[in-house]
Amino acid sequence: MDSGQYDKYKKLGLNIAYYRRDRGYTQEQLAEALGLDRTTISKVESALSGVSLDVLFALSDLLDVPVKCFFDFR
Repeated sequence: MDSGQYDKYKKLGLNIAYYRRDRGYTQEQLAEALGLDRTTISKVESALSGVSLDVLFALSDLLDVPVKCFFDFR
């Protein structure tokens, strides 16, 4: 991850966490539904790791959120 983009990764992670909680998922439940490890979700939400488009598309489908909403930075 480009450290110059950290703020954008942080905002993306916060949006993913917001929609996850809004839909009633724990990190563990979300990870299981996506076939990922819970620590992967944690790292994405806390901007310690980037996320692939495949995972973003799967998150969008699972959480019923348009992908663009993950990038609506407040």
